[in-house]
Amino acid sequence: MNTQAGILVSVSADGKLEIPPELQAQMEPLSRYEVLVTNNEIIFRKISKSLTWEELSQRIESAGIDPEEPSLPEISEVVKEVRKSRSDRNECV
Repeated sequence: MNTQAGILVSVSADGKLEIPPELQAQMEPLSRYEVLVTNNEIIFRKISKSLTWEELSQRIESAGIDPEEPSLPEISEVVKEVRKSRSDRNECV
């Protein structure tokens, strides 16, 4: 995280933040920010833009096959175990 010290931001008489030009220059037009408020801090965190379907597909393809990925029979076995566990729990109630 790039932290800059010594930059003051004022609140105008009508309650609006007056952001100095050096901070505005770092904010991209039309970008969105999440605002986190604590007792003595207000933090602006830039929201990452969403991936397009094409970008997501490219990331998945470039990641390749997960060697830890369970097989379909392994997944089926886990599902059966969970269902049995839930069934047994419901019978005890």
